[in-house]
Amino acid sequence: MATDALKSSRLSAGAVQALNGLEAARGRTLALVSHLDDEQLQRVYSPLMSPLVWDLGHIAAYEDLWLAHRHGELALLRPDLADLYDAFETPRAIRGDIEALGPRDARAYLEAVRTRTVETIAERGVADGVICEMVIRHELQHGETMRQTLAIAGLLPAVDAASLARPLRASETPEEWIDVAAGPFEMGAPADGFAYDNERPRHRVQIGAFQIARYPVSNADWLAFGAHGGYERREWWSQQGWAWLGEQDEACHPAIAAGHPQAPACHVCWFEAEAFARAHGARLPSEAEWEKAATSAPLAGVGRVWEWTQSAFGGYPGFVARPYREYSEVFFGDGYYVLKGGSWATDARVANPRFRNWDLPQRRQIFAGVRLVRDTA
Repeated sequence: MATDALKSSRLSAGAVQALNGLEAARGRTLALVSHLDDEQLQRVYSPLMSPLVWDLGHIAAYEDLWLAHRHGELALLRPDLADLYDAFETPRAIRGDIEALGPRDARAYLEAVRTRTVETIAERGVADGVICEMVIRHELQHGETMRQTLAIAGLLPAVDAASLARPLRASETPEEWIDVAAGPFEMGAPADGFAYDNERPRHRVQIGAFQIARYPVSNADWLAFGAHGGYERREWWSQQGWAWLGEQDEACHPAIAAGHPQAPACHVCWFEAEAFARAHGARLPSEAEWEKAATSAPLAGVGRVWEWTQSAFGGYPGFVARPYREYSEVFFGDGYYVLKGGSWATDARVANPRFRNWDLPQRRQIFAGVRLVRDTA
């Protein structure tokens, strides 16, 4: 394992940092599923989510593809598994119906791939470090996806459930709005350091003045919305949102009623967020407004839930896909909306104000809520 390679004086500081990051991510992954039996790992809990054991195999296959194969120029360890664990070749809806690796074999695959990774890094180093960082963050992001599955299954560890339930503020705290002045704003990641392709290039955006809520919307706020006809008053909903609502067995997600009143409302879809904002004489922030506020204003509660924006997911002016177009570009212009800020389940290595998450407007499985903005006169 990596600990053996770390003893070598031949390793650069960058290689040691990469190996430490890989080991930390792997420790989080294995700890996340350590309380589950084989049946729980292989069960399909939702057509929107993979069996957890598929995620384990996918994490291994992705690492082998990028670090041993493309960086180390080795043949794939298991070429027979390449399509099986390719997220596009094997979409989520069919992952429970295919013959994938079982839990024991998936863990063995993870370990065998990691051995090759350590040997590759010990021999070749990490070059500019981009591929290693991408692989580390890929595994950490799958940790959040797996937590979504665990939440659907009612299998979240107690410590995770406590993180989700932690209140934002005291119940007597009044609503607060923060003024954000008009002016130019440098949006996106700088040229140096690691960033995903969709975070670049950095560019200047002119933004008008607005106000943004200091806190995300709470469970209590959301239940009050429902109690006052929020899921019945047509005028607050878009045509698509109203059609979505008509297909739901339950209007409000049950996690909202079950949660602490002052915890942030979670498992909110974009259609609901838009309707809630309209009902309160407000709106969703644009992605640029959210990013400017998060980097310049004293917002509270950032990182508790992903926060929907009104912005469709697309490339910035001058966008270039790297290192592969399937990370971002294939999702542009296909009905996806941007979420910002991270959630309680997002690793700190991933979450930053410029990171762009995205999902379809009807999706509720993500740990998503909303923070309102309103225009100033």
